[in-house]
Amino acid sequence: MKITLAAQPEMIEFDPQRSAVCVIDMQNHDIKPGGYFDLTGVDTSHGRRVIEPIQNVLAATRQANIPIVYTRSVRPRDRAQWPDEGSPWYWKLGLDKHQPDPTLERGMWIDGNWGGEIIDELAPLPGELVISKPGKGAFYATDLEPALKARGITRLVVTGVTTEVCVQTTMREANDRGYDCLLVEDGTESYFPEFKQATLAMVRAQDGIVGWTARADTVLAALEARE
Repeated sequence: MKITLAAQPEMIEFDPQRSAVCVIDMQNHDIKPGGYFDLTGVDTSHGRRVIEPIQNVLAATRQANIPIVYTRSVRPRDRAQWPDEGSPWYWKLGLDKHQPDPTLERGMWIDGNWGGEIIDELAPLPGELVISKPGKGAFYATDLEPALKARGITRLVVTGVTTEVCVQTTMREANDRGYDCLLVEDGTESYFPEFKQATLAMVRAQDGIVGWTARADTVLAALEARE
């Protein structure tokens, strides 16, 4: 059974047997009041705007028995596994802001802390795949690709934050590995609106050099029209 998105029928065949929906880094520290970005003065309302569209996509996805994959950007609890202080990753990951106690809630995304967990509104159901990743892309140093291959997945519908960083990186990694990707336009956001729009344009450029984009209602209509 194949479902074709009406917006780009020659480009996208939404086959539930070969598709998965990805939810990228919808975590407390990124989005919630009291999370890391909120406490450091960053406007996190962008992340909250995508909750409802993603919820709607996930509800239809589960109804269609399509797999869902979540990613979490987290650091190991063992500080010995963190990058060296001289590494560019050290300050990019905010590790300089940690106190000796790695359970500090305000610290960056430590595995097992509230901050690193997926927000309650989008919580995975039992059996849904959750990938913990050390970098921006979901394929780097993770078991995502073997998990997708084991399920016969060749097409990814991508949601989450932020559009120009972890979302785009994941799509480019997926594209290089032969996966067809669709980015849900209102299911992704950035701290910088102009960065989101630029990323959407880059994804669609040259007849979908990285993938394609569609709004959540288009994806929902396609799912509802399945035979």
